Amino acid sequence: MTRRLRILTWHVHGNYLYNLSQVPHDFYLLKDAAGSPQRSGRCGQLPWSDNVHDAPVEALPGMRFDAVLYQSRQAWDEDRPRWLSPAQQSLPRLVLEHDPPQQHPTNTVHWADDPGTVLVHVTPFNALMWDPGRCPVRVIEHGVRPLDEQAWQGGWSRGLVVVNHLARRGRRLGSDLYLQLQQRLPLSLAGMGSETLPGGLGEVGQLQLPRLMAAHRFFFHPVRYTSLGLALIEALMMGMPVVGLATTELSTVIRSGDNGFIDTRPERLAEAMQALLEDPALAARWGRAGQRMARERFGIGRFVADWQQLFREVCA
Repeated sequence: MTRRLRILTWHVHGNYLYNLSQVPHDFYLLKDAAGSPQRSGRCGQLPWSDNVHDAPVEALPGMRFDAVLYQSRQAWDEDRPRWLSPAQQSLPRLVLEHDPPQQHPTNTVHWADDPGTVLVHVTPFNALMWDPGRCPVRVIEHGVRPLDEQAWQGGWSRGLVVVNHLARRGRRLGSDLYLQLQQRLPLSLAGMGSETLPGGLGEVGQLQLPRLMAAHRFFFHPVRYTSLGLALIEALMMGMPVVGLATTELSTVIRSGDNGFIDTRPERLAEAMQALLEDPALAARWGRAGQRMARERFGIGRFVADWQQLFREVCA
């Protein structure tokens, strides 16, 4: 495909959108007057390129697009009929699903359920768990362009957890495991609302997070059931050793004792974290192996090529 496409989408996950914007097309972000969640347009600290634009709702009827990329049920159920013209609704369309099913893990039919809409999953695990209904399915794994070429140092003998609103999101995101292990090991928690929990550092800006991560000895991922977090991939990219639960897609990423450590037993996770605290050389060895794997599997070049190919198929 030689021409640049004009793609209407939504600002749902900022870091994902930043990586998606590395694809050489023009992305227009729906924006309402209040800049409300998912309708906030081009905003925040991220260094957006000039291919990212606002799409004010009042101007939408007169705007031309080549495709629409929905990223949430709100966009599909509410914004599509409210603000998109019939012609815009009939454009080539994709739904980017960021999460595994939240209702029943295996028997949930995806809400798009439209044979004319391509359902794009960010991990093979998510695609395995969702019932896609009538949607054709593609999987495009994450790709990361680091915001900062920060290299892991690991000078602080502490582990770092990065989860927004961990207390509110509970067991699925591993709040109980974090609290249990934080009593035994020096663990910090970064993310919105984290100041309410022991070790909480509060919200850390996207541009400041790489430096904080690089200083900690290891990255701990206590999440039971989610997509593969971008913060975890960013940790791997900088050479930071990762310890986490052997669940969801992480079980295909980490080889215990080689490029990190995963297990379903909290006691074994605690032992691995203690070993990293006591042996910086072990941490460095796991970190280097994880970095090699992450750069190969989650490089931005592969990610951009995958999206280019999909847009070519959908908009042919």
